[in-house]
This record gives sequence, C-alpha cells and structure tokens, in this order.
Amino acid sequence: MIFGSKGEKFIVSSNTNVVQPDLFPDDKLGEHTVIKTTLIKSFEKKQTRLNVNHPGRNPLPEGLRREVITLQPDGDVSNLKEVGREVKEVLEYQPGELFVKQYVRPEYIEITEDRLNARRVIAALPAMPLEKSIAGPSLLTHLLVSKWVDHQPVYRQLEIFKRQDVTINHSTVSGWIKDAMELIEPVYNLHCKEVLNTDYLGVDETTIKVLDKDKKGTTHRGYYWVYYDTGRKLALFDYQPGRGAIYPQSMLHRFKGYLQTDGYDAYETFDKVEGVTTLCCWAHARRKFYDAKDYDNAGAEKILTEIQRLYEIEAHCRDECLTREQIKEYRFTHAVPILTALKKLLQDFLVKSLPSSPLGKAISYTLKRWEKLCLYTTDGKLQIDNNLVENSIRPVALGRKNYLFAGSHERAQDAAMLYSLFATCRLHGVNPEKWLTHLFEKINVTAKNDLHLLLPQNYTAVAS
Repeated sequence: MIFGSKGEKFIVSSNTNVVQPDLFPDDKLGEHTVIKTTLIKSFEKKQTRLNVNHPGRNPLPEGLRREVITLQPDGDVSNLKEVGREVKEVLEYQPGELFVKQYVRPEYIEITEDRLNARRVIAALPAMPLEKSIAGPSLLTHLLVSKWVDHQPVYRQLEIFKRQDVTINHSTVSGWIKDAMELIEPVYNLHCKEVLNTDYLGVDETTIKVLDKDKKGTTHRGYYWVYYDTGRKLALFDYQPGRGAIYPQSMLHRFKGYLQTDGYDAYETFDKVEGVTTLCCWAHARRKFYDAKDYDNAGAEKILTEIQRLYEIEAHCRDECLTREQIKEYRFTHAVPILTALKKLLQDFLVKSLPSSPLGKAISYTLKRWEKLCLYTTDGKLQIDNNLVENSIRPVALGRKNYLFAGSHERAQDAAMLYSLFATCRLHGVNPEKWLTHLFEKINVTAKNDLHLLLPQNYTAVAS
C-alpha cells in the first residue's frame, strides 16, 4: 500500500442494482436444513488445439551496426558449390563506450614571394562548448541526460566510467556541469519568454530538498513552480525557496489570460488581477472524493460516478478530434446538464454529511470552487483538469528518489532549467540526447538573434 502504485481512476460498478444476500437470514443461527444431494458423473474435457498464424517478431532496425560472423561446416568445402545461406540475427549489447577524438592538425609554414617573411598555416579547431576542457559535447550531454532524464546521480556514472578504466574526479565533473549550465542559461531564458507568451497556462508546484549552509544537519524545502502552455506543449520549471503567493505573482506579473490551478490559497490572489481568469482542476476535486470512499463509500461512489461521466465526454472529444468550437458545443449539450445535476447532488449530501468528515470536506471544497470548476465548458481550448502539468512534474518525483537533494539553491535552479527543456523535448517527441548534443555543438557559434533555433520545439525542423 505504501510503495505500490496508486490510481484515482474511478470504475463505475456494472452491478449497482445487485443486492448482496444476507448471510444469516432471520437470525436463525441455530437451525440447519438438510439439502438433498445428487451425484454428478465425472467427465473429461476435450482439449482442442487452435492453429494461430503468429505474426512473428519485429524485425531488427537496419541502422544497427552488424558484426558478421561466418560459420563454415567442418571439413573441406572448397570443392562444394554454395547454393544459399541461412542467416540468424541475435541482438547483443555492450556498455556505452567512452572514446577519444584526437584532432591532428598538420602545421605548415608559408613563405612570402619576396622570401623575407613567413606565416604559420594550420586548420582551426571546431567550436567546443567548454574551450579549456577535455569534455566534448556528447560527454556533457551524457552526464546531464543520465542525471536529469534517467535519474542517475553523478557518482554512479563515475563508477561506471571506472569499469571502462577511465577515472574522473567528481569535482572536475561538477565544474563541467556548472559551466555547461552557463551555456544553457540564455536558451532557458528565451524558453521562459516563449512559455509565458500565451493566454492559457496551467500551474502547479512540487517540493525539492536543498542543502543550505544556514541549516546544519537538515535540508531546506524548496519548490519547483511549473508552468505549462497547453496549446504549444511547452513546460517551464522555476525554482523558488518557498511556496508563497509572491513567487507565481513575480513570474506572471505580465500574464493575461486563463490560469488553471488547484485549490491552493496562493493562486486565489490572481482572482483580483485584471485580465486574468482563474479556473480550477477537476482531478484535484475528484481525488478528495476518492479519498472519502473509506468513510462513506456509497455517497462518494455516487458522486464519483457523475464525475466520471464528465471525463467520458472529454475522452469522446479527444477520440473524435473535435475542433475547439465543436468541443464547446458538445460540452454545452452533454457536460453542462451533468454539472447542474451534480451540484444539486452535492448540496443534498452537504446537508447530510458532517462538515469535518472526509466527504463533507470534499463537498465543501468542490462547492466553494464550483464556478471555477465549470468554467472549462465555456471554451473548447480549456482542459477539464491540470493533469498535463502533473505529468510534467513526474520526472522530479523520480529524481528525488535517486539524487535525494540539490547541492544548493543555485544547483536547484540549474536543475529547473534542464527539467524545463527536457520536458519540452518529451512533449515534442524529441530525443533529448540528440537535441542537447546539437545545442552544445552550436551554442558558441550561434548569434543571439538565432538562439530560438536551438529550442527543443524547433529542433526537429532544424535537424531535418
């Protein structure tokens, strides 16, 4: 229960009208009834065999390197004629390889025509991400992707390198990562402007433990504030040391449009901001009724059944690929009547439930935010919940279980930069290793006005 996966999806029971039989009818515990038994002859079940045409395994990609091994029969075959070949392919694996690129540059002396002067002639080195470092673009990429995508701490990576007879000091790698973050920062800042330049954002926050020199023997609880542009599939992580309303207010001081959040009080300050329309998340409301099932199973399930009907409408809109206007019309026809009936149901249960009970709290939470919860039906671009933001946060939860904490507030913000860009890679189907290697190869030779070409959402077009 503690370590297993949990799901909040509510499955409506198909046997809601079935009455559970009474195990002790009429309380006649002392009576018994003799039942007539009939001997049933044994029988042998016939086994039938079905021949199914197996589609076969998926072919191995043609692009994989193939090591060809030719096996000759025993004996002399020099006088035999080859009539065919049988080929069997076996997929093998070897650990990732560290290798050295050795740039050899012949040096020449060119003498002038008057033979009085000479100049040195030598090829220029290609642009390197870190000029005075032995770390190439692909190695830097491997270190960052392994930690922030595959959740493998640096010390584990260095142990793997040792098995390949390559020893690198942890402090050296930390210096590489710090310098690499300085290269990435201008791209991240541009990404921030891109994400916030929209009229519809989802916002959520999650914790991160941070080492703080002012807190001996313990860690500081910091927060990643996550902003998600639903329309363009862009995620933005911003590290802040606290959870106060001042942090999203500072980030969104120029934002105008729809802002979708959970019921946290800090977000209610945006209700008074001109040009900002706040709406709430049905997934958070549903979660409270799901947790209330242990207290009042019948009441909670009845409410969850109605909420599930709202989600079925959203699934229909996705499956049919409806346009923005079609979604709005479909919701008005099907979701609005359900919401009207659900509000009446909640008000009826509120009278019967204790205010301090789990069900009573869930109902109060929902009714308090009712208008914000129903607002999604007024525009087809709006989502029923904030789950797209929560999906972007999941890598942080996985990372916390591996590297446990950030080394400082500065390093926590470095991680926020990579979480932002890697999450956007995932949302756009971009290979993070290929993208980041491309960035490191080009960052020092790319003009400031062309930095947008290095963003993950633009990488596919550039690479093709």
